[in-house]
Amino acid sequence: MRPLLIRFLNDRSGATAIEYALIAVGIAVVLVAIVQSLGTTTAAKYQSVGNALERQGQ
Repeated sequence: MRPLLIRFLNDRSGATAIEYALIAVGIAVVLVAIVQSLGTTTAAKYQSVGNALERQGQ
């Protein structure tokens, strides 16, 4: 039983999986921020074009 416990305590593969998961979460957060920023910028551009077209149509 003791060798099994020692082997379990020395196993670092779980720590590696957690590190990879944290990296993936960090990348996902950055991507969400970029997409949100692009969406806001794009919406503002479309609104500007729409307003300009509306003024030209009057």
